[in-house]
Amino acid sequence: MKTLESNIAALCLKKGDHRDVSVQAVPVPPQPEHEEIQVEVMAAGVQFSDLLKFSGSYQTTSVFPFVVGGEAAGIVRAVGSGVNHLKVGDSVLTSVGCIRLANTSARSAIRVPDGIDLQVAASFRNNYQTALVGLTRARLQPGEVLLVHGAAGGVGLAAIDIGLQIGARVIGVVSNDAKKAIVARYGAEVILRDDAGFRSQILDLVEGGADVIFDPVGGDTFDESVRCVAPFGRILVVGFTSGRPGLAKTHHLLVKDVTVIGFTVGGLSKVYPEVANNQLMTLMRWLAVGRIKPFISFVLPISDIQEAYQLIVDRQSAGKVVIDFAEA
Repeated sequence: MKTLESNIAALCLKKGDHRDVSVQAVPVPPQPEHEEIQVEVMAAGVQFSDLLKFSGSYQTTSVFPFVVGGEAAGIVRAVGSGVNHLKVGDSVLTSVGCIRLANTSARSAIRVPDGIDLQVAASFRNNYQTALVGLTRARLQPGEVLLVHGAAGGVGLAAIDIGLQIGARVIGVVSNDAKKAIVARYGAEVILRDDAGFRSQILDLVEGGADVIFDPVGGDTFDESVRCVAPFGRILVVGFTSGRPGLAKTHHLLVKDVTVIGFTVGGLSKVYPEVANNQLMTLMRWLAVGRIKPFISFVLPISDIQEAYQLIVDRQSAGKVVIDFAEA
């Protein structure tokens, strides 16, 4: 395998926004150490949570400058001592982000089965694992009603895909007709949100409300969700893309016996790493046999990294935006 003599990465240089992201030359990493591998990234995914990290609004603090993105797929170029489950030439899924060449822990890398496109592999880990962790925590059952907010977003489409696999009745909430068409292709029912909100539409469709509500939006969306969740229902707090967290009126939760569940994949991976890894392997098997179908709306070269984030800022993307390193 040809040795790469140069390296590039997309770096967030300082606290601000996506306009502070720049593609720069960075050192070529040395040979991997014990239990490390060296990966040449072929594709990387970017997401809304990156924007929060740029502005310093994310729940964990980032040290500037840092490599943007949190998921990548590529080819193993070298292995350190003590690595037995991976070899040079294997395709792997990692969390190194938007960098062409990087060393990383072999334990955190997942082998990508033959036949899976690396752009698809780079598009699904964060969204689909978040959805699976959440719906598992909510104990979603076949026949229950799952309401998904931000349904055309990456994590929203993942929740719809997995909810349908479980056998739930899935209803997605979107903001325009283009996104409605994308969600409908997955087989979910779709509500087009308007200025009056969504509560009355949900209660017209489902007597008593939704059993599980998957909410990456927060803010007013969470507040209204409390009013249309079923008795003994569960609300999953996934994020707050609206810009503010929800404000729960706890007496509504009390009288309806509602459970509100906050969760993160990072938290699960830290406290129960084997559980998180097993879930990821399950998703990889589903991907290999076509049970789940990640949606990619845009593929852009690394040189267009700011434009990739602008699509997310302007809410022009659906599913995932992927960065292609093929020509880097």
